[in-house]
Amino acid sequence: MERLPVVIFPKCHNSAEIIHVLTAQSNQNVIYTCQFCQYVIRNIETNKG
Repeated sequence: MERLPVVIFPKCHNSAEIIHVLTAQSNQNVIYTCQFCQYVIRNIETNKG
C-alpha cells in the first residue's frame, strides 16, 4: 500500500496525511484545515502544472 505524505500542523504540531488536510477548489485554490485545532488557511494559490 502506498504511503501518503504527512503534514505537520504549524499551530498544534499534530500530523495527518495530506488527503485529510487539503481541499481543492474548482478555481485551483486550496484550503488547508487542521482537524485537531481547527486552524484554517483559505485561498492558497497554486500553479496549474
